[in-house]
Amino acid sequence: MNTLNHFLFGIYPYICLVVFLLGSLIRFDRDQYTWKSDSSQMLKAGQLRWGSNLFHIGVLFLFFGHFAGLLTPHFVYERFVSAGDKQLMAMISGGIAGLIGFAGVSILLHRRLAEPRIRINSKTSDIVLLILLWLQFALGLATVPLSAQHLDGSLMMRLAAWAQYIVTFQPGAVDLLAEAGWIFKMHMFLGMSIFLIFPFTRLVHVWSGFGTVAYLMRPYQVVRARRLNVPAGQNQPRQPGAGV
Repeated sequence: MNTLNHFLFGIYPYICLVVFLLGSLIRFDRDQYTWKSDSSQMLKAGQLRWGSNLFHIGVLFLFFGHFAGLLTPHFVYERFVSAGDKQLMAMISGGIAGLIGFAGVSILLHRRLAEPRIRINSKTSDIVLLILLWLQFALGLATVPLSAQHLDGSLMMRLAAWAQYIVTFQPGAVDLLAEAGWIFKMHMFLGMSIFLIFPFTRLVHVWSGFGTVAYLMRPYQVVRARRLNVPAGQNQPRQPGAGV
């Protein structure tokens, strides 16, 4: 078990990160025509609006919440928020966002499997991805009542320290998870696995979503009206009944 834990939470994270970053770059460089979300809206709009909106609201809140909560050092906020209060806020906000996202992904998965036209036009990766996301939301929600048993924030601090040790290449990260239950570890393993398969699925369109921020910093585009290149006297609207 020690060997397995060392691989899953000491080595596997780096494998996932390398595949996630390098795989995304290679796919963008070599297969740009596949770099899309493959929307099925034209096949049936029906449940898509509710499912997609609920899923994206939940998953975006949880992504940024996990990113900030796990990677922000404790000394940055300890003067303002205690570890216990931070955990309580994470449980409440994360639980609400998790329920919203779980409802959304459940609608999308049902739609993908139950509609014959959508099912036959779905890739295997589309179905597998939705199943993994459904399981990830379910595991995340399952951690909420377990977190309520450690309201002092000690376990949350260990999970955050593990993530910070991993991204800063510090030794001893695996030892921090000694007290974490199997549901927490499954949630972490599945989350890392989603990053592993990221470059091979429609999830790559997430990069494009973040890339749109660059539009805020791009210079204004100068557009010349076509009528400015027409000789004087010929840029007037054609009169009714005028000859060709």
